[in-house]
Amino acid sequence: MMRLTPKRTEWSTLTEQVSNIGSARRLWLNEHPDDLFGASEAAADVLGVATRDVESWKRAPFQMHTFMDPSYPERLRSVRQMPPVIFTHGRRVPRDTGVCIVGSRNASEHGLKFARHVAQALVASRVTVIAGLAKGIDTAAHQAALDANGRTVAVLGNGLDHVYPKENRSLQSTIAEHGMLLTHFLPEYGPSRWSFPARNVTMSAYGTATVIVEAGEKSGTRIQAREAVAHGRPVIMNEHVVQSTSWGRAMQDEPGVHIARSSAEAVEHALRIIHERSTFTELLGIR
Repeated sequence: MMRLTPKRTEWSTLTEQVSNIGSARRLWLNEHPDDLFGASEAAADVLGVATRDVESWKRAPFQMHTFMDPSYPERLRSVRQMPPVIFTHGRRVPRDTGVCIVGSRNASEHGLKFARHVAQALVASRVTVIAGLAKGIDTAAHQAALDANGRTVAVLGNGLDHVYPKENRSLQSTIAEHGMLLTHFLPEYGPSRWSFPARNVTMSAYGTATVIVEAGEKSGTRIQAREAVAHGRPVIMNEHVVQSTSWGRAMQDEPGVHIARSSAEAVEHALRIIHERSTFTELLGIR
């Protein structure tokens, strides 16, 4: 579907157009109407490539989900920037309840311990640990969840044919086997400078809340914090992030932002948020 769209088309525009017209193919035909002599060779080539791609993806070990499929995660449907298509590898869990744990690639030992403690405590409460498979905080969170025999989801900044960073090849494989990999990028798409901020949008949307463990002034983690707030997802910031960054101080008084002085307090915030959300959906009769 994504190959059939004009360049620079935003997710929100694409999903709205496909939803309104009923299918990606109809949208394509509307954008490229046949003339008196039939479809152009170029248009036919693009459709042919797209058809072959979809057929090959059906035979792959991963799964493709469009936003019109029942298997598409409901939490992603609730944000304006929902990806029109995602790919997953591993075990999907309907109405997966997870908390994102994110932070610096060049993490301190204190930050790594903080991330591990939060991940272990969430797993003990049967909450999925979500992170981005990056070095540092993300890796510590994923590994701690696996070591505790819990569920972890890695949201990737590249397609499933790639591994990034390379040193996490084994970890990515283990998560695919015992948890789930998730990405909105086509399988062959490699990592790039802009793909990781885009990944953070999807990760923030998939989680119930985001824990910011450690981050610098120019850290990409601040993008996830801002996106989470925009999505209406609570943000739990380590007190150190507030003290050490101007963006952390600017965000601390925003609605839905909570400050944690310890990993235990971060977990308390996360579990309370999950309980409140669960109670609210039950009152509304949402299952």
